[in-house]
Amino acid sequence: MRRALPKFGADALAFALLNRGKKSIAIDLKQPDAISTLTPLLKDADVLLEQFRPGVMERLGLGYRQVKALNPGVVYCSITGYGQTGPKAAVAGHDLNYAAEAGLLSLTTGSDGAPTLPNTLLGDLGGGALPAVVNILMGLLYRRRHGAGLHVDVAMAENLLMFPYSAIGEGFSDGRWPIPGRERLTGGSPRYQIYKTADERYVAAAPLEQRFWLTFCDAIGLSPQWHDDERDPAGCIAEVARIIGGKPSSHWRGVFAGRDVCAVISATLEEATADNHVKARGIFAHYVKSDGLEIPATHVPLDPQFRKPAEAAGYPLLGEHDHLLRLTDRNS
Repeated sequence: MRRALPKFGADALAFALLNRGKKSIAIDLKQPDAISTLTPLLKDADVLLEQFRPGVMERLGLGYRQVKALNPGVVYCSITGYGQTGPKAAVAGHDLNYAAEAGLLSLTTGSDGAPTLPNTLLGDLGGGALPAVVNILMGLLYRRRHGAGLHVDVAMAENLLMFPYSAIGEGFSDGRWPIPGRERLTGGSPRYQIYKTADERYVAAAPLEQRFWLTFCDAIGLSPQWHDDERDPAGCIAEVARIIGGKPSSHWRGVFAGRDVCAVISATLEEATADNHVKARGIFAHYVKSDGLEIPATHVPLDPQFRKPAEAAGYPLLGEHDHLLRLTDRNS
């Protein structure tokens, strides 16, 4: 990741944003002295996080049983595509593969019926990083209660199956599996829909509950014959699209302002970062710096009381903190 583009100072922008405030100790794990060099850290660690395919850490001498022998209380977390066991455990994959195999790509389709690319890394974040945090915290509670650590198995592909919970439940309960792009939250309802405006912007409308729906209908001037949208959902979608498409986004922004319609103008990322609410909440108050450069840091989903005060911090150069390992070794 350090070598990726675009750059921010000497290294990649993505690396700088994701590793702000961390330390770096560089060790070649294939060297004969790697384990002895790491031993002081392994003995003292609360958590070990690794993302190799199953079996790799064991071959390096750093598998759970090997680390547990040095530190019985360690919470050892492995993040992989398909988990530590099962027929796909050793299969290579990336985020798009996990979303596809979890059935998520089949839920929303384009006008040609083909699945659309997700707009974020669902597997890495929703299936990997966040479940890892939850499981690591549970592992630390387990250690507090039972006096021993454990091995946490985080599988990105299977964790994505928690997102379409309602559709899966319906499929299991009565055999009705979702039709792509036709369900209530995937394009089949006028109450959860994206409508184009006259100036090529988009209204994201989600007035699902009846009181929001009726307020939305009144705001846009939708004829009462369409208020019962379940009689002809497709016809209602077309009529709302005609009305929304007749006016520019500035008109609809004013119409929706101050009203409980659950409808907004879809923002660009640039607009989202400049939003007054985002500024008031201090979302980008922290900064990452490198070589005299400074930009807002990636937002971290933590309550502000769990974060340090807003400050500018750098990211570690490769092996920048190797001296800390030598100090730890001497102290041990």
